[in-house]
Amino acid sequence: MTSPRTSVKKSPMIIGWREKIALPDLGIPLVQAKIDTGARSSAIHATHIRPFERDGRDWVRFHIPHASGLRARDVEAPLLGERSVKNTSGEPQDRMVIETLLVLGNRHWHIEVTLADRANMAMPIILGRTAIRRRRILVDAGRSFLAGAPVPTLSKNTQEQDRKEVQ
Repeated sequence: MTSPRTSVKKSPMIIGWREKIALPDLGIPLVQAKIDTGARSSAIHATHIRPFERDGRDWVRFHIPHASGLRARDVEAPLLGERSVKNTSGEPQDRMVIETLLVLGNRHWHIEVTLADRANMAMPIILGRTAIRRRRILVDAGRSFLAGAPVPTLSKNTQEQDRKEVQ
């Protein structure tokens, strides 16, 4: 007999070093992302980054250039703040940070993403370890595209439930 406090844990999701993801809040239905557990932060290729104020809150407007399957687009998002991040050369860089919904396979949750010039990188999006931590995800560094195509999100209620599970 199991007690009401006994919980059954799901098996971890195994993903590859690159995966197909969606960022629906940014209008990105499908794009390849590099999974980099050596990087703390996640980043998206963005240009023309301009902060502004809307209704007393800080926002940021930026351009996502055409790259790796992405359609070029202008995006606006609430600004969480700025963070000092070491770039790929190890140099500290101040970057603006936003929060957005990530869809990976049939899972979805909110992540923080820095806005960075990734023009010289192979993929426009990198998912760092904070994006996948506490999500019961394992990375198989020798394989790719294990999660399958991103499954569209269901509703705002589902998103809120996912957010509560992390807290």
